[in-house]
Amino acid sequence: MLTPEQRDRYRRDGYIVIPNFKAPDEIARLRARAGDIVDAFDPAESRAIFTTRDQARASDAWFLGSDNTIRCFFEEEAFGPDGRLKQAKALSINKIGHAMHDLDPVFKAFTHDAKLAAVARDLGLEQPQIWQSMYIFKQPGIGGEVRWHQDATFFDSTPISVTTFWFALEDATIENGCLWVEPGGHCGPLRERFLRDGDAIAMEKLDGTPWPDDSTAVPLVAKAGDLVCFHGLLPHYSAPNRSPVSRHAFTLHVTDARTAYSPRNWIQRDADFPVRGFD
Repeated sequence: MLTPEQRDRYRRDGYIVIPNFKAPDEIARLRARAGDIVDAFDPAESRAIFTTRDQARASDAWFLGSDNTIRCFFEEEAFGPDGRLKQAKALSINKIGHAMHDLDPVFKAFTHDAKLAAVARDLGLEQPQIWQSMYIFKQPGIGGEVRWHQDATFFDSTPISVTTFWFALEDATIENGCLWVEPGGHCGPLRERFLRDGDAIAMEKLDGTPWPDDSTAVPLVAKAGDLVCFHGLLPHYSAPNRSPVSRHAFTLHVTDARTAYSPRNWIQRDADFPVRGFD
């Protein structure tokens, strides 16, 4: 599936962009289904927001209970001082997570794709295990910042194998909050580890290496349908979206079953709900 040049680029930079990976009709089905999930969501169930500013403190029961189900999370700036939504619910949701790839037929069809399985193999995932899926809205005007981080923080294994598959469902631009990465940054250390012990969450500091800045970070501008694949140690972030247009994306976090998945990672599976690959 991948060319030798793409494999070399991934090894060197820690990421690749594959243009036109998903067709417009596949994207349309996923976006329509995400809209249906939001329509059915009753804000009275939870006003949980998604933030990366202090995730250990912000991880409440609604978040922890979303590990193997499907739940909606609001943008940080969705509510006014009076506690009411500042705009329509459909324009206030930050993301849906975290098991749509196994529990929802439309998301399942999008994920369990032979072409995607071939890319995973070419990236070195011989026995892929899909732990998490997220539909990210990056809403116009209030789309929240996602601070610099590494995905291996949340999906630790020995050795580290987590790989991210990030699908652009709309054009991602600098103006509407595209991803920024540090090419080659995956060769550096794991800086933090997000640990779960029952309902207790902690962010363990491992290494004081500074996060990238404008001198080394590059934007990943992408077109709708493009697939971005990146290594779990690659530092990345996205700025707030202050533009009038959204930046929808869908992400999968995948490890290799040949590595030892940490029992302290926040998402676990058991025999009643086994983790699956792309088949």
